[in-house]
Amino acid sequence: MERGCLTFTTSSSTPPRPAAAVFPRHRAPIFSQSHDKFQQSFRMSTANCGSISGSKGSLSVKALNQSLSSNWDVSNYAAPSWLPRFEELDTTNMLLRQRIIFLGSQIDDVTADFIISQLLLLDSEDHKKDIRLFINSPGGSVTAGMGIYDAMKLCKADVSTVCMGLAASMGAFLLASGTKGKRFCMPNAKVMIHQPLGTAGGKATEMSIRIREMAYHKVKLNKILSRVTGKPEQQIELDTDRDNFMNAWRQKIRVG
Repeated sequence: MERGCLTFTTSSSTPPRPAAAVFPRHRAPIFSQSHDKFQQSFRMSTANCGSISGSKGSLSVKALNQSLSSNWDVSNYAAPSWLPRFEELDTTNMLLRQRIIFLGSQIDDVTADFIISQLLLLDSEDHKKDIRLFINSPGGSVTAGMGIYDAMKLCKADVSTVCMGLAASMGAFLLASGTKGKRFCMPNAKVMIHQPLGTAGGKATEMSIRIREMAYHKVKLNKILSRVTGKPEQQIELDTDRDNFMNAWRQKIRVG
């Protein structure tokens, strides 16, 4: 049996016409070597990967994994010691390494637990170095803020507070609760203090309980502000009667 192909001959007067050319059965020497190399490499690859059975549809997975793992084996790869891990790239962890805590949200129970845990961690690591607490908060829960305040006073290390943006309500209270002489306010920041806010509803007895609790927190916060700032309690009560906004210079004069 012979193999054939079509070639074209051209002429100046007639269009190209196909002409048949017949080759012998043996392969041309140009394609013979490449074809033999392809078959040899294919046999070697199938020998390494295992056999495929058409009837059972099974593949030697072990042999295939060995063949693939020789080129993609990363089990023994070790990252350089200077390369930080993925979880260490978080800004919170990076700031915590510098003994910096950032309070940048409304103060609630979840935020308070997070700040308290960071304060206790840094104080246990080294109580001789200062802890810097940056505050940009509109305030929030009185009980949650009091938890952060107690943790600050529990720390043996000095807690330096810095206001960035706005420190209002409980945020201002925590700002004033920092170590004396280490309370700072950025030039364009604002501080706002006022008396506790709340609502009372339900039965008359329930309303009276809530009102009494709010009055207690008002007196308690005024006493603490008077103690940490060195200002008379009467002045603190007048300053917190309404929303009282202060910049850095006024805060230094009025609050300390």
